[in-house]
Amino acid sequence: MRIIAIVFVVVIHTDPFQGVSAYGNMINFGTKTISRFAVPFFFITSGYFFAIKTADRNSATYLKQRAGKLTSLYLFGLLLAAPIFLAGRLARAELTDESAWTTAISSAREFLNPAELLYYGTSVSDILWFLPALFFSLLFVSLVDQVGTPSYVLPVALGFHLIGLLGSTYTMFVDIPFETRDALFFGFFYTSLGYTIRVRDWVPTEKTSRPLVGLIGLFAAVQFIEFYFLGYPLRGEAFGSYVYAPSYGVSTALLSTALFLYLLSRPTLFAETPIPNWGIYAVGIYVTHPTIFATLESIREVVETMGYPIDSLIGWHLFLTPATIAGALALYVLAHRIGLIEIGGSHLPGAPWLRTRRSDTK
Repeated sequence: MRIIAIVFVVVIHTDPFQGVSAYGNMINFGTKTISRFAVPFFFITSGYFFAIKTADRNSATYLKQRAGKLTSLYLFGLLLAAPIFLAGRLARAELTDESAWTTAISSAREFLNPAELLYYGTSVSDILWFLPALFFSLLFVSLVDQVGTPSYVLPVALGFHLIGLLGSTYTMFVDIPFETRDALFFGFFYTSLGYTIRVRDWVPTEKTSRPLVGLIGLFAAVQFIEFYFLGYPLRGEAFGSYVYAPSYGVSTALLSTALFLYLLSRPTLFAETPIPNWGIYAVGIYVTHPTIFATLESIREVVETMGYPIDSLIGWHLFLTPATIAGALALYVLAHRIGLIEIGGSHLPGAPWLRTRRSDTK
């Protein structure tokens, strides 16, 4: 399921058919809305396995191991994305007669902003925010569990998540003056969901899979309705006039939980297909696709400055998402083959190559 979910993550970022026409905006609204389960799914799954791994050992020990893996992935993603994003900024500065030196300095400051780099994960690319958010979410789950009991984790996380909903989705009720798409207000809640499902041993059977399918369909419809009213009638806008698709809503938690429970009820789902074998590439596609996507977008900008508005062409939108996924996979495999990282092993840039060199010198 990981490889399927990562495809939906890419779809969120590539915005298929947005701006092509009113109908294109409607399609984009639909694809982005249905894709919103993907990121919560990864948080829920991580929380579930965190509970399994820490059931018979100290959570701090396992958390250190996870921190090492997440940090290596994050560094790998940053080292790939930073040069591409910087080059794009310098190219745009050249087109607008801005100082390349000033642009480089301001970009470096943004890239090295402590809060954005270490906590929010948005200093270079907004897409990479998930990795630090996952670490801090697991940390928060572990802290609440150690201070109280496992039963406290979900209620505490829910309280923060409700604030997050007010700060990002239901902004018409209250003005929250800080970023809420982060570990504390978003990832913590979904990670605690997965953790609680495992700790409380909520194991659905295959008999419950059909009702869960019904709930998935119901909650997906509710999410469409929730996002539609938030984006259009409440704002006085016509449907299709632009694309409004919030990152999450009340219904997102219901949909993501129902989907995760369904997958638990069908542990052999896709077992006879190649899909499980592709799961090992999911994290690599996630980490590398910001670089590929930024490259393709830079190419589009260059072509459009030449007088060819390809962003309004259906063919470009049909090409962009598959090309981003294929390019990200190719880059990930290439990094593995040259020893920069190791698929299924260390993603600390250069570590596999150094290990091989040391072995050769012995």
